[in-house]
Amino acid sequence: MRRAEITRNTLETQISIRLNLDGTGHSVLNTGVPFLDHMLDQIARHGLIDLEITAKGDLHIDAHHTVEDIGITLGQAVANAFGDKKGLRRYGHAYVPLDEALSRVVIDLSGRPGLVFNVDFTRARIGDFDVDLIHEFFQGFINHALVTLHIDNLAGRNAHHQAETIFKAFGRALRMAIEHDHGAAGIIPSTKGTL
Repeated sequence: MRRAEITRNTLETQISIRLNLDGTGHSVLNTGVPFLDHMLDQIARHGLIDLEITAKGDLHIDAHHTVEDIGITLGQAVANAFGDKKGLRRYGHAYVPLDEALSRVVIDLSGRPGLVFNVDFTRARIGDFDVDLIHEFFQGFINHALVTLHIDNLAGRNAHHQAETIFKAFGRALRMAIEHDHGAAGIIPSTKGTL
């Protein structure tokens, strides 16, 4: 089973993550940031990943450290659960609409961190959530999962819809990339022989 359990403690945050890449989309989320919980649930449901996250952070300052550190810890957990990546598809992509909004996410389990983030949110906050933190979440994730990730919001007037399409598309793209490629069982999907 492709499972991982990671705990990350700093002076700013204490985060515990358990995940199962071969799950059913079940999530138990308690980050202290309700909007982030909603977005993480989209990853779990659309990625068919079982995900448990508990976080305590310095929210009296703002949500920045908590959101970024959850991205970091989730990246560590996903990388741990990948294993050697033998027999995986490696690449995944998804387009996801929500009413007027549309996002595309493409991922490569490349072994190299890279983020291209083309999103112009229509407002700076969704409730009390700073939309800049979405970039910080994914930056933390790719730095520690060692993946290349392209995120493009192609349309949208409602910032909540824009964000939700991004997280849903990310979940679906990740799900595709981590699927077993039965035609390449036991093979690392790279001409280099390593990822």
